[in-house]
Amino acid sequence: MGFPQSDQPHPVAPAAAPSPVSNRAAAMAELRRLLPRLGQDRRHGRRQEPLPFGLPTIDSHLPDDGLARGALHEVVPATEGSIACAFGFIAAILARLARARPLLLIIPRHGLRPYRSHGRLHGHGLDTALGLDPARLILVETAQRKETLWAMEEALRSQAPTAVMAAIDTLDLKSSQRLHLAATDAGLPLFLLRPAPNLDASAAATRWRIGTAQAARDRFGLIARPRWHLQLERCRNGRPGEWVVEYDHVAHRFSLAAALVNCSRARGADEDAIAQRRRA
Repeated sequence: MGFPQSDQPHPVAPAAAPSPVSNRAAAMAELRRLLPRLGQDRRHGRRQEPLPFGLPTIDSHLPDDGLARGALHEVVPATEGSIACAFGFIAAILARLARARPLLLIIPRHGLRPYRSHGRLHGHGLDTALGLDPARLILVETAQRKETLWAMEEALRSQAPTAVMAAIDTLDLKSSQRLHLAATDAGLPLFLLRPAPNLDASAAATRWRIGTAQAARDRFGLIARPRWHLQLERCRNGRPGEWVVEYDHVAHRFSLAAALVNCSRARGADEDAIAQRRRA
């Protein structure tokens, strides 16, 4: 895959300094300055803005302070009972995207027995619980795994949807590389729901493990806001982390419900995150 062509010459990194340490620091600084240019959308010649959560505590763990648009992102249920909440997490992200184009959802009818046990999509639930208008969705059902892979690639290459979301039972490294490259070329995010028992090596930019958390309730005991236990297991050019967040489906906004005080998993928490944890 080649880099975008430009009539302007690329900036040249400064000459190497005598000291290896200073030279390495200068090279890293120059790479951070140039990488956003290399992440431009090929078709339109402009940079694709990331998808931030709106929470500095989480966004600071991601490159460019948000989820990359042109990339494959894996979402893994922490347990079989967490499949619905893992899907809800993806739906909440999709609900925050621009409404100019539709969202494509690919649901296979093969090899996903645990997924089928949770029933089919419910438009009213998507709208009232997660703020995702079902009219924005184009639903595709596939009968075989190869059809699922074909549908994902073709949807990305068409550049018609705002984002693509799919579920699949198994995925090898080569297939994940093809999907990630297709998402990169299209400048579109691909969210892939994957069952936990079958995780192979992957080219995904991020891998999220989603678990259940006790929902926020109103004074009548009814669920006011869903909550998820997020674990960022892998993040290319970023850092792992772990949080409990809740989601306001009316404002389409995430907020921090609780932050784990595990320095090995959530390093770099800022003062705002600490204050929110104390108030929780």
